[in-house]
Amino acid sequence: MENFENQDLIPESDATPQPEIPPMDTAQPAAEPVSPEETAFPAAEGSVPTDALEADPVPPKYEWDCGMTFPPPKKGKTHTVKPRTGVFKRLVACAAVVALVATGCLVTGTVLHSYWAGKNQDLQQQISDLDTQLDRLQSQMQNNTSVGNGNFVPNAGTSGGLTPSQVYAQNVAAVVSISSSSGTGSGFILTEDGYVVTNYHVIENASRIEVKLSNSDTYAGKVVGFDAAHDVAVVKIEATGLPHVVLGSSDALAVGDQITVIGNPLGELTYTQTVGYISGKDRGVSTENTLINMLQTDASINSGNSGGPMFNMQGQVVGIITAKYSGTSTSGASIEGIGFAIPIDDVVKKIQDLIEFGYITGPYLGVSVRDMDSSVSQSFGIPMGAYVATVEKGNCAYAAGVREKDIIIGLGEYTVGSINELTSALQEFKAGDTTTIRIWRSGTIHELNITLDEKPH
Repeated sequence: MENFENQDLIPESDATPQPEIPPMDTAQPAAEPVSPEETAFPAAEGSVPTDALEADPVPPKYEWDCGMTFPPPKKGKTHTVKPRTGVFKRLVACAAVVALVATGCLVTGTVLHSYWAGKNQDLQQQISDLDTQLDRLQSQMQNNTSVGNGNFVPNAGTSGGLTPSQVYAQNVAAVVSISSSSGTGSGFILTEDGYVVTNYHVIENASRIEVKLSNSDTYAGKVVGFDAAHDVAVVKIEATGLPHVVLGSSDALAVGDQITVIGNPLGELTYTQTVGYISGKDRGVSTENTLINMLQTDASINSGNSGGPMFNMQGQVVGIITAKYSGTSTSGASIEGIGFAIPIDDVVKKIQDLIEFGYITGPYLGVSVRDMDSSVSQSFGIPMGAYVATVEKGNCAYAAGVREKDIIIGLGEYTVGSINELTSALQEFKAGDTTTIRIWRSGTIHELNITLDEKPH
């Protein structure tokens, strides 16, 4: 083996004498047998006996043939294996978490079950209530339980109200066509002995009147009397045993109630029926400079329908067809479905007077009036009432002190807020009755004594 004598790798300042390593002799003598009791390695000179090694805690050094000495391997440390308690704790923690989650799920499930059980119960109750309502509605339809003041259209064949076809079949024979030298119109037979009701403008100034029934029987008509202010007239034909209508109540009508109209539109389409609804009540409509209280309807009305009857769904006359709006509005919009009828309750007493006396015997004020504008009333603090447009000199109102631009706000014990209310109040008196009339004039209310005149004829 070669000696490393080259010292160039070590700086001179750091060079220290190195022990000389004797050259190894490759030719070694044959080894002598060694007994089992002897160490596997030859004992070096000055080595420590085995018993001393065990007693001496300082590890001995061994010498090798190469002349170098190395310390023996250090004795390994003894480790005590501790039980792994962390795994057990983790298992316990996992079990606790699972138990908590399960408990939470159980509580949540219980709450949700209770919630949806309540919801289901509410839903079942709603379904039950709906079934009850449907059963009630079906029962109403089957039993013809009326709505809208009894003017509900039921199924055919049920008791109570009638269908439009039933109203027509029941009343068409009592509807007449009227033609005169003044024009054409319609009317209805009120009594079996031939008293026919129509509009005054249908027979106004007529020299000839012809009344034709639905069975084509034709009679000459004679004017019994009329009230031009309310556009109503009575014509008499000489016949007996005639079919006739039954009068109902216009006051019982409600907006939305169904009605039918039978008449002779255009004077040619005789005995035509149209169906509609009450669109409005207490409409003030001017005819020939006279303001008349009207019912409004969307039933189709045309020239020739004037004077014809309006029926409720019990087949009773509740109005007299009088007018319609036609053409276009001031803005250019086309006007459709706006017709008017005189409420039968407003003229029934007048009709009775015309049949009995040939003229209206009711009280008379001798004034022309119009309704107050509600916006004007609110803006200027003026009471609502019947505004006096003109006063006829020599009549009872003028004699009592009523003047133009006064506002009539009361008659006797009745409050007056409109023309209709003034008309209704007058109907509670007779000609010759003495009462009081209250007026508003220039911010002051005056109460005047008045003796009512008889309506001129």
